[in-house]
Amino acid sequence: MAEVILDGVTKRFGETRALDDVTMTVPDGSFVVLLGPTGAGKTTTLRAVSGLDPIDAGSIRIGGRDMAGLTPAQRDVAMVFQQYSLYPHLTVRENLEFPLKSPILKTPKDAIAARVSEIAETLRISHKLDNKATQLSGGEMQRVSIGRALVRTPQVFLMDEPLSSLDAKLRADLRIELKRIQRDLGATLIYVTHDQIEAMTMATHVGVLDHGRLVQFAPPREIYEDPVSLYAAARLGQPRINILPADLFEGAPPRARHIGLRPEQIRQGEGSDATVKRVERLGDQTRLHLEFAGHPIVTVTDPHTPLRGGEALAIRPERPFWFDADGRRI
Repeated sequence: MAEVILDGVTKRFGETRALDDVTMTVPDGSFVVLLGPTGAGKTTTLRAVSGLDPIDAGSIRIGGRDMAGLTPAQRDVAMVFQQYSLYPHLTVRENLEFPLKSPILKTPKDAIAARVSEIAETLRISHKLDNKATQLSGGEMQRVSIGRALVRTPQVFLMDEPLSSLDAKLRADLRIELKRIQRDLGATLIYVTHDQIEAMTMATHVGVLDHGRLVQFAPPREIYEDPVSLYAAARLGQPRINILPADLFEGAPPRARHIGLRPEQIRQGEGSDATVKRVERLGDQTRLHLEFAGHPIVTVTDPHTPLRGGEALAIRPERPFWFDADGRRI
């Protein structure tokens, strides 16, 4: 596997800058998640690394080698798309073998058989090898799609929202499995998603993108606990961070226009009264939907809280985030 370095990468589509001076180092063996809403530049970054989209400025290095002018095949990367991209008339075995039969790789038959068997075992689809792709469930098809990338042992794996079309339970199962596979292989993996749960649970590093610019690149816990901006703070955390006017509470520093409060930054039972609007019991935790000075606030409390809608609850900020008028952290 290999380190990936993006240095000042810029990509334009007409007048639109899809990537704007993106500089980022993906460590060898890391699981990097690119996070942001539609249009943030996540897929464009992946396509630039793969060579599917040529860049307009900057450079991309994989394993210390400059990728300028190299085709996707020459870059030795493997890409998994959101859709399954399987050959429906072929069996699972034949789908997995297909990348290894490339004239570029020249893989011997016995090596192909051994590699397919190994990956099928890793993905727990050995019993499906002789099934046609059309006979598989959605989760099985996505495992085969991921397997088509894994059989190749490229320098870098690139995955573009591979779990987004699956149901919630299957997505959670494959999330755990994909992280296990990446760890076992020691693979360098760049993964695109808009799902913050995937980012928090799988990533060693998260790149937060906003309209083509890299806002913050750090381990997910660091972004959660020390965001550089209001935008970065809002990308991670469930329930979503509460963003309120800075003057709603005392103690705002000069230039502060917004205060950011995660659930654990709201001390309950002290301070000024808020009104409980709704109590949402989720089993392991209870979410409280509050109203404070006309503003909604969501926080969490004890699962067995006796609080009910309409009751008063005193709250105060504890180590909050402060942001200026442009959303920069103060």
